[in-house]
Parts: sequence; C-alpha cells; structure tokens
Amino acid sequence: MKFRPLQSFVPLLALLLAATLAPRFASAGAVLDRVRAQGSVRVCIWPDYYGITFRNPRTEQLTGIDIDLSAALAGDLKLRIEYVDSSFATLVADLRGDRCDVAMFAVGMLPQRMEQLRFTQPYMHSDIYAVSTKSNAVVKTWEDIDKPGVQVAVQAGTFMEPVMAQSLRHAQLVTVRPPNTRERELESGRVDVFMTDYPYSRRLLDNADWARLISPSRPFHVMPYAYAVRPGDDAWLAVMDDFVRRIKADGRLAAAGQKHGLGEIVSR
Repeated sequence: MKFRPLQSFVPLLALLLAATLAPRFASAGAVLDRVRAQGSVRVCIWPDYYGITFRNPRTEQLTGIDIDLSAALAGDLKLRIEYVDSSFATLVADLRGDRCDVAMFAVGMLPQRMEQLRFTQPYMHSDIYAVSTKSNAVVKTWEDIDKPGVQVAVQAGTFMEPVMAQSLRHAQLVTVRPPNTRERELESGRVDVFMTDYPYSRRLLDNADWARLISPSRPFHVMPYAYAVRPGDDAWLAVMDDFVRRIKADGRLAAAGQKHGLGEIVSR
C-alpha cells in the first residue's frame, strides 16, 4: 500500500497565518480582562476523548490529561473553571461563537483550523493508527488497509478525515457521525478498520479485548496537538502559550502524560 500523506507543515506556517489573520480580527474583545473580571475561564472539551477529556458515562466524572492541565491553568490564574462540551466538528464555531475561551482537548493543528483559529505551541503529537478486530481476516497489517473492498472508517471532524480522504486510493472511506461510533461500526462488521490517534487507541486497548491496534510501518502523518483560541486577542494567546511553556519546563506536562498513559507523545 502506498499512501500519499499530506505535506507536513512547520511552525513557520503558524506564524505566517497569524500575521495574515490578525488585522482581520483586530476588533475582538480582550478575553484575559473578561475572565479575570468574571473569575472563571470557560474551557471547551470533547467529553468522549479517552485519556484527554473523557466523561465516564456511569459516574459523569471527567478524567484525562487536559482535565488535569486545565485545572492547573485555572489554579495558575486563580480562576474557577467551567467546562463546555464541544467536539472536533463544532470546535471552530464554539470558539468563534464565544461559547468558550480556550479549547483544551488535544486539538490537531490542521491547516484549515489554523486559518480560523490561533494555536499555542504544541504540547503533544501523534501519528495515525488503525484499529481492527482480532477476528478480521481482511486487515491484519498496515499494508492491507488501502485495498479494494476494504471499508475504512474515520470520525467526522477529526484530522484523520481529510488525511485519509487524500491518502486512500483503493479502499472505501466511511465517515462516521454521531450517534454512530467507530467502535459500533467496526464491531457490527460494517467497516473493516477505523483510523484514530494514539490517545484514542488507548481506549480500545484498555477496555476491549476484541480490538487489535495496527501501527504504521513507518511514520505516516504525525500531527502536533495544541490549545486553540479564537483570533484577535494576542494577550490571551500569550497567556495560554506561556502556560504550555511553563508546564513543559516544570514537569507538570510530563507527569500528566505519564499518569494518563500518554508519556510517549508529550512534547519536551
């Protein structure tokens, strides 16, 4: 199988996009002043992101690296924290529509997102992985994925969707939208495999004895993850970027990564 991954982009692109977009959003309000005045910061999360911002369906308790780190942010700023349910499909609208002040759920720095949002420096990174069933006789290795007749699922709104749409040449891409889930489509046999990132793959490996993780035979499409804010408030972006810098330097990022099984993908 010969995938043609999207061309990797570098931090310089983020700077160029920021310089281009800043004048367009110069009239945006000062988030930092408002959160201080209100005494709280609104954090967008995706509550189905295992290891990142996951809400236990039984207990309603939130767990994950970005639950811990958002609490650290609120503590550093001496603010209360308010969580706002979001998703990758609604991320841009939620930030630009002022539903939250920052998105903290391992947001991939896709070029199309960078055109509409502002990002901190990356704090994690992940390649794309495949998940199939142990009983699936069609897909056993990475090279089995892009073949005629293979059904490959991706979650709508995730960075896997555009990457796989461009990369697949023979297999059929299946975009899964709520209330359907990739796991349900896979278990039912409607798809042969679904594509995900390292954090989400942990959910299957930790909880489903039927799942098999398939790693790429070589780096396929490594994506940097960062925190996102809406354009127009450089002071607030600077606060968030400085927070990422500090948690890298003081060890809080590394400790949270190890706690949630993500130590391999945290940025140094």
